[in-house]
Amino acid sequence: MNELVAEAKAFIEQFYIEYERTGLEGRLQQVENETTERGTYTHTKEELVFGAKLAWRNSNRCIGRLFWNSLQVFDERGASTEEEVFKALERHLEFASNEGRIRPAITVFRPSEPGKPDIRLWNHQLLRYAGYEEGEAFIGDPHSIDFTKSCEALGWEGEKTDFDILPFVVQIGESPPQWKPVRKDLVLEVELRHPEFEWFSDLGLKWYGVPIISDMELKIGGISYKAAPFNGWYMETEIGARNLADVDRYNLLPKIASCMELDTSRNITLWKDKALVELNIAVLHSFKEDGVSIVDHHTAAQQFRLFEENEQSAGREVTGDWTWLIPPVSPASTHIFHKAYDNKWKSTNYFYQKKPY
Repeated sequence: MNELVAEAKAFIEQFYIEYERTGLEGRLQQVENETTERGTYTHTKEELVFGAKLAWRNSNRCIGRLFWNSLQVFDERGASTEEEVFKALERHLEFASNEGRIRPAITVFRPSEPGKPDIRLWNHQLLRYAGYEEGEAFIGDPHSIDFTKSCEALGWEGEKTDFDILPFVVQIGESPPQWKPVRKDLVLEVELRHPEFEWFSDLGLKWYGVPIISDMELKIGGISYKAAPFNGWYMETEIGARNLADVDRYNLLPKIASCMELDTSRNITLWKDKALVELNIAVLHSFKEDGVSIVDHHTAAQQFRLFEENEQSAGREVTGDWTWLIPPVSPASTHIFHKAYDNKWKSTNYFYQKKPY
């Protein structure tokens, strides 16, 4: 209880200072009284909005924090049924997609509190491709195999292609989880092609346009929101250097290298590097041609430099996890590679939590 009050006090004070509000002492007393009576307290709408934005600003692993103050916060704390949650997720997806002009957004469902069952989203991301084991081979995204099996156990059936969109899965308390297919009209996908290699289109690759993380816990002033999906837009390396290239994901570098007729018999030819760069060029080219927001890793690093300058001007310390901030392609070409960051985690933030399945 004392810890909650302390975290609440620190957060409320920060909110009142940054927003230049009056009435701090009265609000602190109100929070303390409410916590004593109920074991928790309720954020005002303005506190919730500030807290969600602050959590993004405090996210050590995010290179895109320059835009923290543009986050659209949807307050869905009143949703109490699975269908109400599904509807809110659909609204979020439609708003964020915005016909390709991606808008950063978060939908916050009710927090953990005594006497009320938690709302949990089983999805890692609201949009994600299924993964299937076929003997020693895989179809789709190996990262999704466990979740795909859980969805199948609930009654969902995929078409067993490399790009089956998994359903929304929502669980409230101890009630059985409910699933709902994602409406096709809400799924923004980009067919991948290359500006020079005509054969690239024949690979049949694509990726979804909006990365909406949905399995992390949002903590604001000691209050836990276990269901709070949020999104920005993609940096191209997330798709081209990780999702499609990692050995334990789609593992496409050998295929790309073969199509490029590269010598893959020796590491010294740097065939992986050549294939990796061209794969990322294809991702950027395709998203840009389709008018879907994306940022390259060099521009993202420049934006992060501006974020650092803004924070310094505001008298705030920039924390960061260097191992996540450096891009997975050509990291030494960015200023981030050559700097050190304090990886201290601030309490209003996004945190990993145990999977509900």
